[in-house]
Amino acid sequence: MPMSETQLQLDLHRRTLHLPQMQLSYLEWNSGGEPLLLLHGLADCGTVWVSLAEDLSDRYHCIAPDLRGHGDSSKPDRGYRCQDIIADLEALMDRVGWSSAHVLGHSWSAKVAAVWARQHPERFRSLVLVDPFFIDRLPGWMTLTFPLLYHTLPFLKLVGAFDTYERAREQAQQLKQYRGWSEFQEMVFQASVEQKPDGRWGSKFVTQARNEIFKDTMQVAGLTEAINIPTLFVQPETGLNRTAWQLKPFRTYLNNLEIRQVPGNHWAFLVEPKAFNSTVAAFLNGQG
Repeated sequence: MPMSETQLQLDLHRRTLHLPQMQLSYLEWNSGGEPLLLLHGLADCGTVWVSLAEDLSDRYHCIAPDLRGHGDSSKPDRGYRCQDIIADLEALMDRVGWSSAHVLGHSWSAKVAAVWARQHPERFRSLVLVDPFFIDRLPGWMTLTFPLLYHTLPFLKLVGAFDTYERAREQAQQLKQYRGWSEFQEMVFQASVEQKPDGRWGSKFVTQARNEIFKDTMQVAGLTEAINIPTLFVQPETGLNRTAWQLKPFRTYLNNLEIRQVPGNHWAFLVEPKAFNSTVAAFLNGQG
């Protein structure tokens, strides 16, 4: 797979945080002043935020990490609970000298961000939740369904190995997050896959991260007490959270909540980036 000019430009933003037991890879746009931390969802990587960061970089100092187990960050055998991810993010903020930041999280990482905001609200200037995934604690019986979910959830389809890069690419083009297959989406795909030691291709996301994250998601509730941080809930038209019942926990616990609809699906920032970016920018600009 030849490296595109876009990828070469992206590498100029690549940084590495060396932690005691692992390395955290992240992208940084530091021309702006306001700190903005961008957290990708399960099986994605920090590259999904390139369009948003490029649009906001004149005002915001943007950092988009590859969370542990994802992208170019380390893949330890264990350590994928919310508290492990939060510890990495605290260390990253300390590294760049941020005492607080605007924090945006998508899907699973939106739940991590909610837990973090509850535990350490002083770290947050504002919070953006993009179509959160399983914000409540799940019933124990759902662990029995995990093997089925691993094989049927579309966003996990790239975890399996493919004989060639072209086969992996063909699979990606059938997934919702790559609808339209723009140059930006192809760049995200390229950053998300790698050639394995046996010559086949597959996601950089690893199964040990998948297994522990699903277990932790079942056991940990994202919202359990009032949070006063200014919060934007981004609700895609065909996303996960479309009913009053699904939105109830957010309305109950987030005392300073705005809900804004955007076109697109669960990955609105990939399939409708212009509308998504303007929605997030308007909220952030309103925070002073």
